Amino acid sequence: MDLTLLATFAPPLLIVAYIIKSDRYPEPIDLCIKTFILGCLLCIPAALLNEIFIPNRDSAYLAGFTEEPLKFAAIYFFIKSKAHFDEPMDAIVYGTLVSLGFATLENYEYVYQWAEHPEAVAIARAISAIPLHACCGIVMGYYFGMYIFNGKDHFNLFKSITIPVAFHATYNYFAVSNFYIMYIVLIILIIFANKLHKKLKNAQISNAV
Repeated sequence: MDLTLLATFAPPLLIVAYIIKSDRYPEPIDLCIKTFILGCLLCIPAALLNEIFIPNRDSAYLAGFTEEPLKFAAIYFFIKSKAHFDEPMDAIVYGTLVSLGFATLENYEYVYQWAEHPEAVAIARAISAIPLHACCGIVMGYYFGMYIFNGKDHFNLFKSITIPVAFHATYNYFAVSNFYIMYIVLIILIIFANKLHKKLKNAQISNAV
């Protein structure tokens, strides 16, 4: 199989499969697919906003302020009212699906439309941008789930959008200035997101016993 194709599409799809599989009470496949596609479609308004607010690479950090709110809006307005959205882990599943739907189409654009060296870009993004989007989706979903299912604490709703925005903006800022710090930010985010995901996985196991 072509390495560029594999590196472009396999990482986001594998993470999606893992997150869906990790849910003890799986979500309906049709809603998962619709949510993923919705994430892809968010690239359209994101591109328009980024064209307006991000005139050059030095302003790349502003993508955190354009892209993450769009993902949040998708969860809030599309997912929140669904009958199958009935426990905190569901928010992580759908948050990740939205984020990686977005990241998958964005990946295609970066690799196949803009890159001078597609294979190198695909591999680089597989270990950087894709985990970033996935983990932002997990963090957003975790706090959104806490807001919906733990007493409508608006501070959790606030954290659901501001923490992903902050990580995404910080990551992008260092992506154009210092790759070492960029990866430190990414590692911190991965550890944090994994901790939140593991917390809800353990909660599902405890509630099932």
